[in-house]
Amino acid sequence: MSKNIRFFSIFILGFIIYYFFDLFCFKNIQHFTKNLFHSKAIAHAVAYSITLLPIIITLKILFPKKKILNLFSLDQSIIKGFSLAFMATLPMLIGYIIHFRLVKTVNFESLFINTLSSAFFEELIFRAFLIGTLYRFTRLGFLSSILFGSLLFAQVHLYQSQNTIELIEIFAITFLGSILFAWIYFEQNFNVWGAIFLHFFMNLYWEIFNVSENVSGNLYGNVYKFVSVILIIGLVVYYKKKKKSPFQVTWKNLFIKSREVQS
Repeated sequence: MSKNIRFFSIFILGFIIYYFFDLFCFKNIQHFTKNLFHSKAIAHAVAYSITLLPIIITLKILFPKKKILNLFSLDQSIIKGFSLAFMATLPMLIGYIIHFRLVKTVNFESLFINTLSSAFFEELIFRAFLIGTLYRFTRLGFLSSILFGSLLFAQVHLYQSQNTIELIEIFAITFLGSILFAWIYFEQNFNVWGAIFLHFFMNLYWEIFNVSENVSGNLYGNVYKFVSVILIIGLVVYYKKKKKSPFQVTWKNLFIKSREVQS
């Protein structure tokens, strides 16, 4: 019991420190770095990297013998993660080519921030740390592990609109998206690259085509996104069954697991 109390106390405290460090310091670090390097893209990545330090320290306190790359699940195959995400999001790419026009001008720094940088760091924070650490190293099940992280992930995207209906749509879509990314992350043997690249490609196609001003989208934008979601679920299930690999998430471990995963 004392071991569990220590784990959750350090985990919660570490995240609280990260949360307020990010809340009060991110913009200042970003502003300072932008003046230093004269680049919004570099400033965004540097600010994320620095505010990530409390999470890194928390993980090292909890697991001093494990490598940070393993704790963030970054030691898995990048190629596998990229390939799965690219194939799964082809319906979005093809559908958007048919129904939407490319944006007239592209700000590559903003594009980098809204696609690669955001996808990479958000997956590390929400999927690998906030959700993945609980699922891998405690007996919490799938739903127990993802609930808080997914609610928070949805909440941080509410800046995109002031309209009540759109806010509800944004919250629901990003909450369900977090569950999907977490499931893909778990079922790919804790390869966070799959979730990172899926997040990246979805954001990329949304940015380079005139789809919508926010994630709530429209009919065609959401239809092709939904097709991609169905495809990636099908691909993951197909590869798991082909390799005769057991599923991480089952009806038996939705709330409590019989043991820790530690993969």
